[in-house]
Amino acid sequence: MALINSILSWVMQKRIHEVELFMKYPVEVQNELFEKLVKQAKDTEYGEKYHFHSITNHAEFAERVPVVTYEELFPYISRIMKGEQNLLWPSEIRWFAKSSGTTNAKSKFIPVSQEALDDCHFKGGKDLISIYINNHPSSKLFDGKGLAIGGSQQINQFDPKLNSYYGDVSAVIMKNLPLWAQFVRTPSLEIALMDEWEEKIERMALATANENVTSISGVPTWTILLLQRILEIKGKSYIAEVWPNLELFIHGAVAFPPYKSLFQSLIGNPRMRFLETYNASEGFFGIQDSIDSEELLLMLDYGIYYEFIPIENLQQENPTTIELEQVQLNKNYAMVITTNAGLWRYKIGDTMRFTSINPFRIKITGRTKHFINAFGEELVIENAESAITKACTETHAEITNFTAGPVYLTSKSKGGHQWIIEFSKDPNDIEIFAVVLDRTLKKLNSDYEAKRYKDIALQPPIVQKVPNGTFYNWMKRRGKLGGQNKVPRLANSREFIEDILGMIAAIK
Repeated sequence: MALINSILSWVMQKRIHEVELFMKYPVEVQNELFEKLVKQAKDTEYGEKYHFHSITNHAEFAERVPVVTYEELFPYISRIMKGEQNLLWPSEIRWFAKSSGTTNAKSKFIPVSQEALDDCHFKGGKDLISIYINNHPSSKLFDGKGLAIGGSQQINQFDPKLNSYYGDVSAVIMKNLPLWAQFVRTPSLEIALMDEWEEKIERMALATANENVTSISGVPTWTILLLQRILEIKGKSYIAEVWPNLELFIHGAVAFPPYKSLFQSLIGNPRMRFLETYNASEGFFGIQDSIDSEELLLMLDYGIYYEFIPIENLQQENPTTIELEQVQLNKNYAMVITTNAGLWRYKIGDTMRFTSINPFRIKITGRTKHFINAFGEELVIENAESAITKACTETHAEITNFTAGPVYLTSKSKGGHQWIIEFSKDPNDIEIFAVVLDRTLKKLNSDYEAKRYKDIALQPPIVQKVPNGTFYNWMKRRGKLGGQNKVPRLANSREFIEDILGMIAAIK
């Protein structure tokens, strides 16, 4: 393994020069990519419909090609799923990343071309390791194995007559990994691609407890469950006693700060490092390129052309987009992507802001459908997660999960927010926790602060502690255990809160 570690480290460090290139010439790289995408797809049905052959710049592209949602693009995707080709992208589409989202049970099937696998998803994984090794040249990452927690859906075939398959994006990636990558990962694909989550956690724990695991990648909420089960099996207090060479946790999908102290206490290794990625069914977008910063480097040469909609324009029928060179610091945008899998001017549903423009670094702020604005407070996920983290720090608490929603005005009471929180370690004073939460939200969000002024429009937040296992049982009841499924952090209705409280009441 030492020889493999040396070879792979050398190969991956070479990629750093290419990353430095797009950091230095971001606009040029994106413009070149834009021209390439349009040229490649000019003879597809979509390309012919919007006359790609005569598009020479972004202005013409934006004028002719509409910004679309999944529902608007689905008629084409549906036909591809039934075997038609050359509709959105010229190369054969055989794989689809299934995503059920977080707000309803309706599934999305995102086309995944071979180009998207090779030049986006795989490239992102290799770049993450390349950047990590470049920052930590003494790393022994490849002396052991990487534990990947994902793939909560087995790979399925649409029709025995069709050579096309679907699964969640992590399952699609695992199924298509090159041989060298399969060799340095654990557990086996048979276990990694199991779709029964509870049995899968048990099988993963048993299969990996005696491996030499040097890195873990997964969604924090589900990774915690696996680590806790491994500690039970091995009878140990810390994961460092089970995997003494573990040095890196690669996480994504949900904000990590609220979980960091819990991970540190579970792992028990002060030298443990944590890195965030921004990887979705639609593509791999960002990598945390520094341990010391929570910002994500926007990856500009992955076959994805970026546009951005200022949040204030999002509700327009035909929202005006801006290009990369036009973005402003610390302003919220909805991201629009054009990809090498045939997603054209596609609204991914995420919001983000730029923390740097030299190079371009971002921070995810939420989802276009996940916020609370029942009283004009415009509370976004970034506000919520930062405030929860601060409240946990000041009251020595650790959380497992949370969600929040509005408390509506009545003739006898004012409106407000209700926070449903499951603690793995209770705050030393839950009233102080609520005060810190409220105070931090006021500092982060001037609209919230204005509505909270003298309790005129909003009363103080209601923090409700729920029993251990609440969110796990709720997600299980909704058929959303594991993998890419995430607890919705904020909602502009009481749908999730009422469902959770109703489930608790029924158990009692």
